[in-house]
Formats: sequence, C-alpha cells, structure tokens
Amino acid sequence: MTAAMFLVAFLILLMGFSAKGQGGLKTGFYASACPRAEAIVRSTVETHFNGDSTIAAALLRLHFHDCFVQGCDGSVLVTGSSTERIAPPNVGLRGFEVIDDAKTQLETLCPGVVSCADIVALAARDAVVLSDGPSWSVPTGRRDGRISSSADAFNLPSPFDSIAIQRQKFAAKGLDDHDLVTLVGAHTIGQTTCQLIKYRLYNFTATGNADPTINQVFLGQLQALCPQNGTDNSKRVALDKDSPTKFDISYFKNIKDGNGVLESDQRLMGDATTRNIVQNYAGNFRGLLGLRYDIEFPKAMIKMSSIEVKTGIQGEIRKICSKFNS
Repeated sequence: MTAAMFLVAFLILLMGFSAKGQGGLKTGFYASACPRAEAIVRSTVETHFNGDSTIAAALLRLHFHDCFVQGCDGSVLVTGSSTERIAPPNVGLRGFEVIDDAKTQLETLCPGVVSCADIVALAARDAVVLSDGPSWSVPTGRRDGRISSSADAFNLPSPFDSIAIQRQKFAAKGLDDHDLVTLVGAHTIGQTTCQLIKYRLYNFTATGNADPTINQVFLGQLQALCPQNGTDNSKRVALDKDSPTKFDISYFKNIKDGNGVLESDQRLMGDATTRNIVQNYAGNFRGLLGLRYDIEFPKAMIKMSSIEVKTGIQGEIRKICSKFNS
C-alpha cells in the first residue's frame, strides 16, 4: 500500500469512527428509517413537561435506572410480577406514560423501527433541555432487551450508599469518579420523600441525633418539611433547595455548604477526590472558575447511555414498551 492509499484508508476509518457513538451506537441512526423520530420524542416530552415540570427529573432517573441494570435496553419498562419495574429500588419511578405516548406515535409512523431504549435515552436529553440544561447529540441504535428481572435491580446505587460503595457500583459499569459526581449532579432537578431522609434528621446512626454534616439552618428547614411525628412520609422534598426545577450548578454549591438532602449526596464532600470535583463544579475554588458542568454532563450522559447496549441483531424492537414481543 502506498503512502497516499494508506492516508485515504486512514481518513475513511476516521470518518467512520467519528460518526459512531460508544458501544456501536451512532448519531442520526434513524435519519433514513424514521427521520421524525427524535422530533416526536421531543414534542411528546415537552407536552408532558408543560403539564408537570417534575416529569423531567423522573425521565432522567428512568434512564439512569434502565442503564444500570442489564444495560440501556429498556428492560426497566417491562411490566410483570418479577420484572425490574417492581423491584424495591425502582419504587417511585415515573415517566412510563411519556415513553408509551412517544412509542405509540412512532409505531404508527414507523412501525418496528425505533426502540424503547432509544426513546428513554432521547427523552432524558430532552428533559434536561426543557429544564434549561445543556443539549447534546444522543447516539442511537439501541435495541430492547429480552430480560427483565427484579433480582438484578438490587445493585442500583442507593441514597444510603457510602462513597466506597457508590464508587464500586459506578466502576462496575465502567464509570469513574468524575462520571459519578457529574451524573449525580442531575439531582439538581430531582426530588425525594421524607421517608428516605427522616433518619438523617432525627436518628442518624441510631444516636437519636441529626446527621452532623447537615447545615444547622438547613436542618431546621428539613425538619419543618418532615416533622418527626408527621404521618405523610410520602411528601416530596426537592434535592436542590435553591432552584429545584432548573438544571444548574446550585446543587453542587448546596453540597459544598452542607445542604445536601440525601446522605449519599452529602457524602461526596467526605472523600478527597469527589470533594474536589464538587468544589470545581461549584466554582470559586482556589481561584478557578470551576469545571463547565454544561459541557461535562453531556459527556457523562453519552458514556452512561452506552453501558452494555444491544445493537445489530441483539435483542428486539418492542412493539409495546411494557411487554416483550411474543
């Protein structure tokens, strides 16, 4: 092979590589087979968002929970007596109706073409954009999995996890500390319930006292929202007290100041590596402007959304997202 021929071959290989995302995915996968696919998902998410802005966080969480079990393959959407969807870690997942709505429209327009897994990934991106967050090109081409087991969902990250356990669970999916902090930052538009945080407010580590890492002023605010003898433990609490519906860096500023709602979030300040990342995102750290979260978050999302994907002839394209094809 001459030098010129080698250069041409290299350029062709490079162009092919740049068109593809991680895991064999690529941007614009449906450009020919279903050119309106992404627009339909976007408009569907927007319609539901306009009725309830908290659906944005729900769609992000749905994508996260899907990818961490069996990979990003739509397995969390399947209904049944022993599927992921009914596992305790997935209690409270929402947004299924948004995915079903988009799928119904796409099956009418392009039957058997667009996977449920891709709809979930696209919807997560659109949810961030509608919350004034960054946009990015979502690599697509995922196929839907044929396995959904509740037993597999118990390895999902938990709000009670230490940093060591969080790090282990993320590393098992090929995600590093930077990815961990970046992705957890999606809690900037998230919510939890009193049930999951009251132990921090009144009886942390069975001492009868509050978690000492909670800012004292914020502790009073949380206790007012979740009284010790209150009966409504399902009351929702924003994970970002300052801008709960806006995708921004105030979450990281809150963590830095001891205003983290979940134990697992506040623990990010107890580890040197994760603390450094939080402080950089929060800005004004050692004279630096801070890491650009609007740049780093899309990178981490693309990486996460490529976990153990099924492509080519693997899996299937479900006709209905909540059930396997017969």
